Amino acid sequence: MKNDTFRLILFFSIASMFSCSSKRTKDKHLVLWYDKPANEWMTEALPVGNGYMGAMFFGGVEKEQIQFTEGTLWSGGPRSNPDYNYGNRPEAWKNLAKVRNLLDEGKTNEAHGLASRELTGVIHKKKEGAMFGDYGAQQTMGDLFVEIEHTGTPVNYKRELDLTSGEGRVSYEMDGERYFRTYLGSYPAKAMAYRFESSAKTNYSIAYSSPHKKNKETFFNSVYSFQGEVEDNRMQFETCLKVDTDGNVIFENEKINVSGARYLNLYHVAATDYTLQFPEYTGNDFLDNNKIALQKLERKSFNEIKTIHQKDYKNLFERVELNLGDNSRDNIPIDRRLTEYASGTPDPGLEQIYFQYSRYLMIAASRLGTMPLNLQGKWNNSTNPPWACDYHMNINQQMLYWPAEVANLDECHLPLFDYMESLVEPGKISAKEFFNSRGWIVNTMNNPFGYTAPGWGFPWGFFPGGAAWLCQHVWEHYDFTRDKQFLEETGFPLMKEAALFWLDYLVEDENGYLVSSPSYSPEHGGISLGASMDHQIAWDLLNNCIEACNVLGIDDEFKRQAIKVRDKILPPTIGRWGQLQEWKKDVDDPNNNHRHVSHLYALHPGKQITTKNTPDLSEAAKVSLNARGDSGTGWSLAWKVNFWARLKDGDRAYKLFKRLLRPTGQKGTDMMSGGGSYSNLLCAHPPFQLDGNMGGCAGIAEMLLQSHTGTLELLPALPTAWKNGHVKGLKARGGFIVDMDWRDGVLVWAKITGNPGVMSKYRLENDVVEFEIPENGNIIIN
Repeated sequence: MKNDTFRLILFFSIASMFSCSSKRTKDKHLVLWYDKPANEWMTEALPVGNGYMGAMFFGGVEKEQIQFTEGTLWSGGPRSNPDYNYGNRPEAWKNLAKVRNLLDEGKTNEAHGLASRELTGVIHKKKEGAMFGDYGAQQTMGDLFVEIEHTGTPVNYKRELDLTSGEGRVSYEMDGERYFRTYLGSYPAKAMAYRFESSAKTNYSIAYSSPHKKNKETFFNSVYSFQGEVEDNRMQFETCLKVDTDGNVIFENEKINVSGARYLNLYHVAATDYTLQFPEYTGNDFLDNNKIALQKLERKSFNEIKTIHQKDYKNLFERVELNLGDNSRDNIPIDRRLTEYASGTPDPGLEQIYFQYSRYLMIAASRLGTMPLNLQGKWNNSTNPPWACDYHMNINQQMLYWPAEVANLDECHLPLFDYMESLVEPGKISAKEFFNSRGWIVNTMNNPFGYTAPGWGFPWGFFPGGAAWLCQHVWEHYDFTRDKQFLEETGFPLMKEAALFWLDYLVEDENGYLVSSPSYSPEHGGISLGASMDHQIAWDLLNNCIEACNVLGIDDEFKRQAIKVRDKILPPTIGRWGQLQEWKKDVDDPNNNHRHVSHLYALHPGKQITTKNTPDLSEAAKVSLNARGDSGTGWSLAWKVNFWARLKDGDRAYKLFKRLLRPTGQKGTDMMSGGGSYSNLLCAHPPFQLDGNMGGCAGIAEMLLQSHTGTLELLPALPTAWKNGHVKGLKARGGFIVDMDWRDGVLVWAKITGNPGVMSKYRLENDVVEFEIPENGNIIIN
């Protein structure tokens, strides 16, 4: 009778969970849900993460697959090859003057040939292993497989990711019994947690599969431990599963078998011996890290762990609300909604899910003390992933963090700055070896082992402007938060060191302007005497350094040098067909629709070109954008959303945003028109890259609020489609938080919150109004 009573209570408990889950789905709107399990990792599985680890769950009925990795697990680096030299080519700078002379003489082919031989970075390839040799690649740690012993045909199946709670769930019924699962990543616990529940006693079999060498496998005191290493570089790691269940547990034949369980909790941790410290990048006590994490879980129930997770997660996620209109399609699975949206069915609810999904992904993958987002965030199922699943610095890494400030997740920006600080020392060596200059640089591809040299092939690999572009992020963090201590201790030192490179590298041309030579416009065109993006990035960096000196009241001599150089840099130039020139020479092709639009950096994310202050240059930017067209990879489409928003053309920005949500199953590398979204709403470059999600999120914010000119512009590029709406919690430069309501395309109410006494201006259409934050901390605009 006691067992029957327990079963009845548990049945109603699970029934209540089904009911609550259904109610949440109906009421909260922010749920990605599906009526079938995932078959493919890239396009269908759903992501959860705790900052350190990323996992993808499939939701299989008979067998659950949870693929996972840990952000520091890499091949390559110093332990991969005794000749690993962080990509540097000793005294390569001795060829720099020769390359410049060839360019001055108009011998571009010869200049490119010499640069390709003498200024490229160095990697050492092996017959087997990573595509890029000792540069390495991010590694999957493996897969957990949980087999569920039950029979019958599942009904009422639902697989979902609830953005309001930061949890994944699976529910279904089979042969009159109910089954329910929960998946979450807890940053405070430094653990993943998976719960399996059923109204009937159920048997489970749990197995771990890894592509890496096994050193030790144990099961003791309900804890499974797998210690292994990446064969390429002997990086050590451990992943552990703590089993908590009301069933019986036996470990045999490398499997955890659980019988007679109505609940099964799996607490999952992982760590490596990697440390973010040049030059060795090793020494972390990963075994102790896991031991401590598991000890913190002792005597905590799953609900207690979930409550702690939700408190941490909601503290970040609930800062911003967005409502763009009708949410009546929430009862339709996301994959169907995506298809119908592409066919013309309006779905503002899907658009706001996309925005909040990007914020969810940032919270799940970028937290203080973790590695920064890589090309795939923290989700990688391969030992040889596309582009090494690395840190690409010629647009991708920066775009990954575009929403961090405006979408009110500034704490999630911090891992990028920690990573940047780790790059300064190796970046100084690369600047010296390749260019005989001061300062620090990074180029196109970067790994966690101090590779700051140019890439091993040109033109794609040459981009010493990467560090300067990264430094825009530290300035933006200050500008949004007004954290003067951060600027003084972290931001300005990074910015100044990056600026020193440009003070040395720029050379004077025949007209007295300073130009970048040699330079390549990222991944487009050949070697040149001056790619416009270099000039715009250098101008932006020096301009921000000057502002930082003024804020901090320091370094007058450096400020004078920065002003002098900034004002001599070749400015953005309008070409023969009205375009913004991509190079110093007017050689742009009006029929070229390449995915990179790097010469518009000054428009976005820079601020050198604005519709108000430089209208002619803004028109030239439009000409260039129209010529490049509205196709592209996922991140390219996202950048164009932001460009058109800055140009105050909300409908054009919205058109590109809709294109970003075009459903695709393309997993190859279609660089021209393959971009879109998979059914799990992850962005297709293709293949999967997270930058498009983040760029799209930033683009939505840019349509609603802009502040790069020093004036808060309210609804500056509102699309016609977003006739009525509400947003709460967007951040603006100056340390402000903005809430807005609009009806029939017109602002009807706004609140600007900030520190009392702070003064600024806001713009609404053509009206500019000065304001000062009163003692109550906000002003209301009716």
